[in-house]
Amino acid sequence: MRHTISICALIALSLFISCKSKNKELAVKEKPPVMVEVIIAGSADVASSLEVNGSVLSNEMVELHPETSGRLVYLNIPDGAFVKEGTLLAKVNDADLQAQLEQQKTQLDLAAKTEQRLRDLLKINGVNQADYDAALSQVNNLQATIKVINAQIDKTVIRAPFSGELGLREVSPGAYVTPQTLIGTLQQTDKVKIDFTVPETYATMIKKGNKVRIQTSGSTENLNATITAIEPKINSVTRNIKVRAILSKGVISPGAFVIVMLDQNRKGVMVPTNAIIPDALSNQVVVVHNNKAVFTNVETGFRNENMVELTSGVNIGDSIVVSGMLFVRPNGDVKIKKVKPTPKVT
Repeated sequence: MRHTISICALIALSLFISCKSKNKELAVKEKPPVMVEVIIAGSADVASSLEVNGSVLSNEMVELHPETSGRLVYLNIPDGAFVKEGTLLAKVNDADLQAQLEQQKTQLDLAAKTEQRLRDLLKINGVNQADYDAALSQVNNLQATIKVINAQIDKTVIRAPFSGELGLREVSPGAYVTPQTLIGTLQQTDKVKIDFTVPETYATMIKKGNKVRIQTSGSTENLNATITAIEPKINSVTRNIKVRAILSKGVISPGAFVIVMLDQNRKGVMVPTNAIIPDALSNQVVVVHNNKAVFTNVETGFRNENMVELTSGVNIGDSIVVSGMLFVRPNGDVKIKKVKPTPKVT
């Protein structure tokens, strides 16, 4: 009996020693937490800039065409001259229309006298209402015809629609012209517009009233312009936004090529480029929460050679892994070895 008890005790002791040995082996096999370096997400000064191409347009520009066909009997388009609004620039022969106008005025005079006599007779019942109505209708028809002829005569005259500078004259006096004939151009060059496009990624940099810098080809001088209008629709093909600015001061010829420079200073979360993990659908960063690695989708904005702006996905105060990411696994244990200072953007 004693022999049996001893054997059982030895077996129990052996099992206890074996379990303890296995536990030690498992403890040895458990991987230690990954050592990482982090930065604390904070608000940093972001000074971003963008250069795009632009085209210069006149504030107002029009091609001068006659509205009717005929021979030019008057032409006042000196090459490159400045003209005021309403100045008579050209006139097409309207002799036939003037003759028709005189004819209609004569008939109107007679019809008006007839209408007056019948009105007086109608008061004393000397004529019936139908005869008077016919006479009145004749007066109204002739007045309408005169208005039509005057409108046709107005079409034979070309006047400056606004004050500006004439271009080069394209025809000579006495030439036969049609509505397709270009007589010349008129432009307002004292104030010019600059049209340019900006990728939708930089939409935050363009607002009405913002200043932009303009540089002409072959010049290092910077001119200032003010954004006055932004196309509300983004181009679905190029994903660009069309913007228009007005030159504040200086002289640039319409049609010129310019470089538009946009600057913006704001607060943003900046991380080193190597902190971004590219993904098929989005970009990710590793954020440390309770000593666990959390892979977080982020949106990026401005970037330079070394830094990237995070516009969404992280909060101020988050610990973002910037070193040791190759060994980190989702929800894996991590240990912060070093907290790097918030990077400065240059």
